[in-house]
Amino acid sequence: QVQFVESGGGLVQAGGSLRLSCAASRSIENIPRMDWHRQSPGQEREWVALITRDGTTNYADSVKGRFTVSRDNAKKTLFLQMNNLKSEDTAVYYCNANFHQYKWGQGTQVTVSS
Repeated sequence: QVQFVESGGGLVQAGGSLRLSCAASRSIENIPRMDWHRQSPGQEREWVALITRDGTTNYADSVKGRFTVSRDNAKKTLFLQMNNLKSEDTAVYYCNANFHQYKWGQGTQVTVSS
């Protein structure tokens, strides 16, 4: 079992940047993939990005070219660098492993003002 604590969200103007962090309760070194998801008000939670154990990344079309996912196994932390933010990126952001194998954390709120 592993628990996640997301942080780094906030209020930012459109075009701005934020860096989200996700701290895991145990080592993530051997977890095959780590994922970011988000949920906007009134919407289903949607997958945003993944990074595999060997560093391969993939992104939802809506964030491709603007978001970058990375992981620091030594620090048991997953990151999401978000650039050129848009109002439609406003959501609560969550991390998880192997798509969403584990219980969701509390998430971190990102609000982009236009």
